Amino acid sequence: MPSVLSALTDALADGTVEVVDLTAPLSSETPVIQLPPEFGQTARFQLEEISAYDDRGPAWYWNNFRSGEHTGTHFDAPNHWVTGKGGLDVASVPVGHLIRPAVVLDFSARCAENPDFLLEVGDVSAWEKDHAPLPDGGWLLYRTGWDARSDSQERFTNADETGPHTPGMSPECAQWVAEESPVIGVGVETVGTDAGAAHSFDPAFPCHSFLMGNGKYGLTQLQNLASLPPTGAVLVVGPLPIVTGSGAPARAVALVER
Repeated sequence: MPSVLSALTDALADGTVEVVDLTAPLSSETPVIQLPPEFGQTARFQLEEISAYDDRGPAWYWNNFRSGEHTGTHFDAPNHWVTGKGGLDVASVPVGHLIRPAVVLDFSARCAENPDFLLEVGDVSAWEKDHAPLPDGGWLLYRTGWDARSDSQERFTNADETGPHTPGMSPECAQWVAEESPVIGVGVETVGTDAGAAHSFDPAFPCHSFLMGNGKYGLTQLQNLASLPPTGAVLVVGPLPIVTGSGAPARAVALVER
């Protein structure tokens, strides 16, 4: 009888298990969050060429790069928010938490009708009745269809004179997910786990406040959630283990049995 791991590698080889890339390409064009000007701003991704098979290095090509921790597809560690101050940094996250089951709650149709759509506890409960309970120790991946906008800073942030308009969770839902649900993290397609209008919520930015404050994680700017089933996928996420870091760009993939 084959081992579990050999069965998995065989399934990957023959396509029985598909690897779906959930990561947005990382470049200087990758959208970033824009805070009011009185606050510090995250850096866009930048490459600085060191050599390219030339006098600086005749046989090799390589670069330095500069990036914010929270640029592109990235992982939020508990110490990212004041409610999680003193909590785990991204280098201290247990590696077992980086390979976990995931479910996909698809509310893209609602978000297409209303970019300020907020997920409520009742929406999650109804989804559970139709599908399955949220996975113990797993991830809730929230599909909004927002990845279709990721090629444009303007369309991705969707801001006007009143601020950004992007979907998220209500404060009550964020608190329930953080304090009562069995998941260890929330993944989204938007620039952050919170809705665009979350600066005006009570508390402000409730996903960050409640998730980080309860030792849970965020994963943002995901793509291709439409390729995942509602249940049964396994999320594999690899953030850079930056010592004392509050987060890091990450490669995120899903294993899906076909």
